[in-house]
Amino acid sequence: MEGLSSRIVEVNSSAEQTHTRKFEILAETLEKDGHNIEKLLDKISSFQVAIPSWALGTGGTRFGRFPGGGEPGSLEEKIQDVGTLHALNASSDAISLHIPWDIPKDTNAIKELAASYKLKFDAVNSNTFQDQPDQDHSYKFGSLCHSDPAVRMKAVEHNIEVIKYGKELGSNALTVWLADGSSFPGQLNFRKAFGNTLDSLERIYETLPDDWKVLVEYKPFEPYFYSMVIPDWGTSHLLANKLGEKAFCLVDLGHHLPNTNIEQIVATLMMEAKLGGFHFNDSKFADDDLTVGSMKPYQLFLIFNELVEGMEDEKSANPVPAWMIDASHNLKDPLEDLLQSVEAMKLAYAQALIIDRDSLEKYRESNDVSMAQEVLQNAYRTDVRPLLAEARRRSNAAINPLDTYRKLQIREQLIQTRGSKTIATGL
Repeated sequence: MEGLSSRIVEVNSSAEQTHTRKFEILAETLEKDGHNIEKLLDKISSFQVAIPSWALGTGGTRFGRFPGGGEPGSLEEKIQDVGTLHALNASSDAISLHIPWDIPKDTNAIKELAASYKLKFDAVNSNTFQDQPDQDHSYKFGSLCHSDPAVRMKAVEHNIEVIKYGKELGSNALTVWLADGSSFPGQLNFRKAFGNTLDSLERIYETLPDDWKVLVEYKPFEPYFYSMVIPDWGTSHLLANKLGEKAFCLVDLGHHLPNTNIEQIVATLMMEAKLGGFHFNDSKFADDDLTVGSMKPYQLFLIFNELVEGMEDEKSANPVPAWMIDASHNLKDPLEDLLQSVEAMKLAYAQALIIDRDSLEKYRESNDVSMAQEVLQNAYRTDVRPLLAEARRRSNAAINPLDTYRKLQIREQLIQTRGSKTIATGL
């Protein structure tokens, strides 16, 4: 969007005085507690969240979809929207593509366009959960697990094709979410389904470039409701171990049964150096794909507590995970929802960075349960929003991204350019 950066700076000027006052008060408090403000700001600025290409349009349910205006109708327009987000929050420097929804017709042109917005390409995602037009073998009864070798090979070849596109775009990871499963007892031979899936994944794994990773996602139910071939983190971990050192688990916050202790899963996977990536969202019941932090912000903080501990452990062999949002904005403007989601993630990250870890470990070792809880909640109850705003201000992004988005009437401009009846591709 032309002239966006200069317009953001203009909006910032009206908020700068109030922001500076809040930031100085917070900085003084944190420095008294022994924190280095500049180091905190560097870490916050470096924390970047990939935006999935499919999240830039209005979502829906099986009952209906109510798209908004100005939605991106092409990959080029999706890149433009992610560029707008990154200009506003300086925290969304990558886009994650879903193939075949977003096959680039000219990869060099697409790379140049992304670079003009200071964007790169994160993990590429395969799609074997729905049939494409004129597809010769159906995934109705599974893909990588299917009883028919021809169907399995079709799914394997698709994943290899996705890797090819990813290589051309500069990505270095493949995400595999397997929708395979069964809806009725007796429908599936569990052992054969697992064996077929492992064999299929091994064929895909063999084609991975040396510097690539494959991220194996899991989900306890949906689209099948009796069994899923990869229903939990344990099965994902089992497959990743069998595949090799380039295979990792991918955690989607919505892919857990109610009350699952996700932070414990995170700690275990990082301890085993097998946590490869994260899909962030929030939920009330299961895979609701709601705005990050809108329902369970304390759980989000506890998850980041484990992530930060793992990332800052010098003995840890776990790579820095790939961060991405995977949400469905059925009612909101998608760009507003994504701004809120990135903000929630960075808030939880910043809060986790200021935990007094020495005191926390001391209270744990002495079994002082009350004080250990107090340490965590002191960090959680600290309003770190001025830290995030200062990091953005220094990057010439918006002090208040959502407020700036509305003041600049970005959605209205998109509607004027693209139309009021557009529907984003791939949904």
